[in-house]
Amino acid sequence: MTMRRQPARPFARLAAPVTAAAAVSCASRAVSRHAAALLAALCFAPLRAPAQEAPRDAQFDCNSNPHAFITTFIDEKSIDPQPSRVEANSVNAFRPIHGAHISAFGFPVYVVLGYDRDDALFQHGAGKEIATPLYGVVVNAPAESVRARVRQANSDATVHPVVPLVLTAIVCGG
Repeated sequence: MTMRRQPARPFARLAAPVTAAAAVSCASRAVSRHAAALLAALCFAPLRAPAQEAPRDAQFDCNSNPHAFITTFIDEKSIDPQPSRVEANSVNAFRPIHGAHISAFGFPVYVVLGYDRDDALFQHGAGKEIATPLYGVVVNAPAESVRARVRQANSDATVHPVVPLVLTAIVCGG
């Protein structure tokens, strides 16, 4: 009697794979159409840096602009000056440089993002650009914890869950 060998699938039953469609579905329930596309992009951007000594809370008064926000990180050599990802809606995601420790509201920053239509600092995506300037970060923390700290700081930034209980976007504009 010959036994058939089943293909190896060691972790098939532990968890369902996270797909782009699942990430977009999750994000779209919580945010507007443009922000959903942004958050979906962030789900797949490379994530690295832990936390930073100098918090950036004051920059989330939402009185700044994407150019000034991103340039601060570039000048400090905290992020790569070239975006690691450019979404179809032209939102640029910048990866922290290895060893950079960036935080916002006490949470480690994994992706810095921004876009402004007529600014040469930002690359254009293949689709329709977002209509208004946008800048922010994605932090490693649950949305409710981030929301509480943002409120406590009297920030005008909006908070959007990216991956529930794991990643949260803090955004000005958009």
